Amino acid sequence: MVRGKTQMKRIENATSRQVTFSKRRNGLLKKAFELSVLCDAEVSLIIFSPKGKLYEFASSNMQDTIDRYLRHTKDRVSTKPVSEENMQHLKYEAANMMKKIEQLEASKRKLLGEGIGTCSIEELQQIEQQLEKSVKCIRARKTQVFKEQIEQLKQKVK
Repeated sequence: MVRGKTQMKRIENATSRQVTFSKRRNGLLKKAFELSVLCDAEVSLIIFSPKGKLYEFASSNMQDTIDRYLRHTKDRVSTKPVSEENMQHLKYEAANMMKKIEQLEASKRKLLGEGIGTCSIEELQQIEQQLEKSVKCIRARKTQVFKEQIEQLKQKVK
């Protein structure tokens, strides 16, 4: 049995309209999810119901996708010179890099035993485990170097 073609016009019956909205909304959310998984696409979907309720799906961070969309559309219809927009993007990237550098420096200081006065027990245990891993790697490398040197000395003796 073939399903009839649906006419594209507003459904007058409020109950039927709500049921259709729910079914099609769920289908659209499912398709967005499938597209993101199967094609590794960055997908964001925002739906407002007739009563104003928000439904959304994002394969990654919704705000990042919106920002990316705004940058992309701004590039197409921008009146600013490309170099100015590029400069803004570079400033944004530089700010992110500075944050990452600060986090790495804070982590380094903690590993060196500085600035650990405010750390919780869990943080201190994580630092301790990380240091123990590092010491094991260093000792393994040191042992390997000693073995290589011993082999070289044995070769010289022969």
